[in-house]
Amino acid sequence: MRLYNTLTRTEEEFRPSQDNLVRMYACGLTVYSRGHIGNFRTFVAVDVLRRTLKYVEGYTIRQVVNFTDVDDRTIAGSQKAGMPLREYTNQWIDAFLQDASALGLEDVEERPRATDEANLDAMADLVRSLQGNGHTHESDGSVYFKISTLPQYGRLARLDHDGLKSGARIDSDNYDKANARDFVLWKAARPDEPSWDFGFGNGRPGWHLECSAMALRLLGEPPIDIHCGGVDLIFPHHENEIAQSEGATNKQFARFWMHVEHLLIDEEKMSKSLGNVFNLPDIQAKGYRASTLRYLLLSTHYRKQLKFSWDTMDQAEEALRRLADFVERLDRVSSAGTHPEVATKVAAAEAEFRDAMEQDLNTSAALAVIFDLVRALNAAIDSSELGTGDISTVKAAFERFDSVLGVVSLRHQEDRETTLPPEEIERLVAARQDARKRRDFAEGDRIRQQLLDAGIVLEDSPAGTRWKRK
Repeated sequence: MRLYNTLTRTEEEFRPSQDNLVRMYACGLTVYSRGHIGNFRTFVAVDVLRRTLKYVEGYTIRQVVNFTDVDDRTIAGSQKAGMPLREYTNQWIDAFLQDASALGLEDVEERPRATDEANLDAMADLVRSLQGNGHTHESDGSVYFKISTLPQYGRLARLDHDGLKSGARIDSDNYDKANARDFVLWKAARPDEPSWDFGFGNGRPGWHLECSAMALRLLGEPPIDIHCGGVDLIFPHHENEIAQSEGATNKQFARFWMHVEHLLIDEEKMSKSLGNVFNLPDIQAKGYRASTLRYLLLSTHYRKQLKFSWDTMDQAEEALRRLADFVERLDRVSSAGTHPEVATKVAAAEAEFRDAMEQDLNTSAALAVIFDLVRALNAAIDSSELGTGDISTVKAAFERFDSVLGVVSLRHQEDRETTLPPEEIERLVAARQDARKRRDFAEGDRIRQQLLDAGIVLEDSPAGTRWKRK
């Protein structure tokens, strides 16, 4: 498998450093508001990476995705809301977990919070190690990282060393390359802000410190295998993570850096500051399903900018419906027999799918392979050249495709989520069938309409009646 490594700006062959175990860290949500679909573009891409490593490459995964629940924005948000910090951030963590489940993200092994006691202890230990290695200075009760003490500082972001302002301090969590200067590790306490005292002054951790400490604590001896995030995190966040981690351990922090490009709306990056933010409930309020959004988010290669619009959502819905309808059509095949050419086509498509995913997660090429196969197999069904003996082979292949993409299973799960209990729907379907047998078509139509009003669509075929959500 080959992955693009931001550190080297090249695609490289990937293998884990510890036997079959992939240790990966992804910067999670800063929980000062609900995550938007730009955030979830990154999370879906990282989920596809996880699934590819797990189900295509056969690796065991240990993945950490954190919650940043103390920084400038979370503190400002909690103060504005008049809520304790933990209570304020809890609501956004709960919302993220709901949205992540709705979008079919696999559960990860660890979801630490920055303010967990074990993580704060790890942050304090990291600061002490940096102090002991001569990488810090103190001013006005805060502890700063001296970027002049680390010659490799700026390598990830390709910074011009002549532009580095060592000795000049910056306290803000977010800043751009023009502000490459000594950054804060531990912020001195301010009135009405949460603070902790670990022996170098009452205060709180800087944003960058948190991820370094959590990654090293939960993933073990560096270097970790893969560190993921959006391209907006390359500088300053990931550059500073490298500085802290390598300054403390004297070892490489991460072998591969995976960064996901921006999602654009009207040619602009989605951001709260621009006021062009959509979250998952906004998408659902427009009548779209989470599975449609997941399909759209993974349909473009993760290193290309993705342009979001309602038209692209309509296109994603049509594509996903074609895919799901084909899988459902397999259950209605009635022609007998097994056809070797079907197995040949399926095997070739599986090999092409694997090749696409192993070339830096080329999801657009992988989807093209699947739809070529759908067209070929639909034609085979139409001409009775695909029989009941072929179904298990075809279904197994599509299950393997979906173990990576996670869209068809999500669509089927949504189809079963209705306002009526499934057993009530089944009862009504049976009652309609009885009415039709009695030639009471008015009653049959009434039941169909009753189900339609409840958002349930019936599909009749020689194999029986299927139902799904409208």
